[in-house]
Amino acid sequence: MSTTSERRERERAQRHQLIVTAARELAEAEGWEAVTTRRLADRVEYSQPVLYSHFAGKDAIVRAVALDGFAELADQLGRARGSVPVPGGRALRAVCGAYLTFAVERPALYQAMFVLPTDLAFASDATPAPMRAGFDAFVGCFRADDERREPRAEVVWSAVHGMAVLAGSGRIPPAGRTARLEVLVAAFADGA
Repeated sequence: MSTTSERRERERAQRHQLIVTAARELAEAEGWEAVTTRRLADRVEYSQPVLYSHFAGKDAIVRAVALDGFAELADQLGRARGSVPVPGGRALRAVCGAYLTFAVERPALYQAMFVLPTDLAFASDATPAPMRAGFDAFVGCFRADDERREPRAEVVWSAVHGMAVLAGSGRIPPAGRTARLEVLVAAFADGA
């Protein structure tokens, strides 16, 4: 690749990330309904046609934001899992706690990842690596010889996701987070 082509690719990648970052910031500040291609174009100081040369529309932008979020979540969960050397209740508590913290600290990003419609699929050959890595942190909380470790991880993840969504929408009090987490960990610690 020539130097000019490399520079163009680098600039394109930078514009792409600038748009994704602007969408995240706007969504965190004003909600996803405020994220429009017109507002993003103004915010990043590019024309709408330039924006459309990177993304087909808002759904594609949400997908890109979600993928960034999955990479961040996988990193956070991986660090939490790595902080406890052996599978078990402590590891499960650390990973679930990190997940809930992520959801609380980044509500609009969490919404893009798990609530807004995207074509991102879990548990398939097409699942992007960061999404699988986040799930693997849950799986790693269970003993390697447990043949049900993946279904256990799915159930725990589902429960933690439910807690995050219900607390985030005000349907359950955030103050009960620790107690709920302890109930969940106690229910699964014997298999962990």
